[in-house]
Parts: sequence; C-alpha cells; structure tokens
Amino acid sequence: MPRVIRPVPDLDDAFFWEAARDGRLVTRACAGCGRIAHPPSPMCPACGSVDWTERELSGRGTIHSWIVSRHPSQPDDAPRIVILVDLEEGIRLVSNLREVDAADVSNEMPVEVFFDEVDGFRLPQFRPAAAQEVSV
Repeated sequence: MPRVIRPVPDLDDAFFWEAARDGRLVTRACAGCGRIAHPPSPMCPACGSVDWTERELSGRGTIHSWIVSRHPSQPDDAPRIVILVDLEEGIRLVSNLREVDAADVSNEMPVEVFFDEVDGFRLPQFRPAAAQEVSV
C-alpha cells in the first residue's frame, strides 16, 4: 500500500478515527431526527440539530465509481484503486479497494470493509465481498 497523508482529526470527525483505530466503521446520526450524515458536519442538514449520536455501519456496500490512482511525483509507488462506495445504510464513502486486480473491478461490485495499518494509522479499506447478498 502506498504512503498516505495521515488524517488530522478535528471536533467533527475525531469519533470516526477513534472508531477506526478500534476496527469499527461508524458515522453520526442526528439525535433530533435520526438522519445519518457523512461526511460529518457540526449541524444536521435536515433539522438543524447540533446533537449527534454514533451509529455503527455494516461496512457492506457496492462500488459506485472507481479509479486507478498513480502518485504524480513518486512514479515508483504502486498504484492504488480508489473507490466511492455506496454503503448499505445509504451514504457514500471514499476509500481504497485492496485484494483485487484493477482488471477485475467493476461498478456495483459488492465490497466489505476491513481495517489495516497504513503508515502507522489504522484506516478503513475495502475488498471484494465474500459471496453474500448486498442490498443498497
């Protein structure tokens, strides 16, 4: 896995990175109306509440879109497959797809999350899902 720029958690997303460190994929849910939100924001876009709860996500979804990314100034670094995942819960997440050749990737491919340490930081990554039904 190529090097990454380490996340810099702030007040709005520290909960996400703390959960990732523990091997959990989470998002915020509005305590007022229940709407889940990603990326996190200080205020619910639906009802205006600033009160949030944490909701654990299944980590299952399908690929909405993907690219093979090559580092522009470090051409010897291995390319990575960057994906936009439609999670079962109805939100999208950008991450890396691993354990598959780029030639075998397609939109709507079922994927599942796993956590891996990259440059000393535990990050959510995705891989092709085991044979199972994925609903999005």
